[in-house]
Amino acid sequence: MQSKPKKYILAVQGEGRGHMTQAMSMYDLLIEQGHVVSAVLLGSSGKRDIPQFFFEKIKAPIIQLQSPNFVTDKNNKSINVTKSVIHNFRKIKTFKQSLKTIDQLMKEHEPDVVINFFDLLIGLYYRFYKPKIKMICVAHQYIYFHPDFEFPEKRWLDKASIKFFTKLTATGSSKNLALSFYKIHTNNNDVIVVPPLLRKEIFELETKHNDFYLVYLVNNGYFEELLEWHKANPEIELHCFTDQPAKIYSNYTFDNKKLFVHAINDTLFLEMMSKAKGLASSAGFESVCEAMYLGKPVLMVPIQGHYEQFCNSRDAFKAGAGIFSDKFDLSKLANFSLTYDRNNPWFKNWVANAKHRIYSEIISI
Repeated sequence: MQSKPKKYILAVQGEGRGHMTQAMSMYDLLIEQGHVVSAVLLGSSGKRDIPQFFFEKIKAPIIQLQSPNFVTDKNNKSINVTKSVIHNFRKIKTFKQSLKTIDQLMKEHEPDVVINFFDLLIGLYYRFYKPKIKMICVAHQYIYFHPDFEFPEKRWLDKASIKFFTKLTATGSSKNLALSFYKIHTNNNDVIVVPPLLRKEIFELETKHNDFYLVYLVNNGYFEELLEWHKANPEIELHCFTDQPAKIYSNYTFDNKKLFVHAINDTLFLEMMSKAKGLASSAGFESVCEAMYLGKPVLMVPIQGHYEQFCNSRDAFKAGAGIFSDKFDLSKLANFSLTYDRNNPWFKNWVANAKHRIYSEIISI
């Protein structure tokens, strides 16, 4: 797998944990092979905390940039599309400055290749600045380019919108790698389907099945639903990871001997996933893949108005990862767990080839 050392810049959409963990895995892979990652561009809205583990694991300059993103409702629960459009339109000057900063960084570092983990700013940079630097795009969302990917029925406007947005992130890309729950034969030049790029720590975990459920809340507005279920089932132990847990402890009263709320922590989260009976989360691609690898059933509750997670939940259900719902009703997860087959050698075999497959595609540029 050795090749002539190259210089890379990673661009990461920082609103989702999955893109960041994929970038961490890519960073490790490139460093292992003797390459240089000269900088990481992290696009975010500034409203969501960037997990500390991202800064600890990547030993390269991390430049945070203001990037377009969704706006949630006042309860930090569902996505408000109209407010998102207005908010991003008002920040056009800020985004233009972010593009200028990217251009300065490109000229300063002169990378051989840019690897983009679904960051819109980089797509816009390639659209307007037209740099000659090669770019590779890596994310689950690029599966939308594949003609054999099955979108959920109806919601044609949502489908057209997410495909358009995904194309914007990939403007100027030389190659698009679609991380997938399962193998789909590549039969066109728009996308290459590859296995999930999981963190190396997950392969070192010992799997157990202790008597508790793990919950991951991207938007802590969903805690009310979780608390409602907990009060009806107080004997069940729950461990919930979310942003700003101090706000939850100050705003809600609950039995903290059975319901534990943790700040996002990559090591602790994976350790607890390896021991949990199952996982309840929004339908983020990376966390679902981690659960599948560890043989944990998943309850997927897509964020309201988030079509991408709506698609993920249906696609993961098709792959046998778990079930989907519109509420954090963990009774559904408990019932599903009774018949869930925790042995999924086909998925582990698919994941086993990830590093080799992905690295081969990257160095071929």
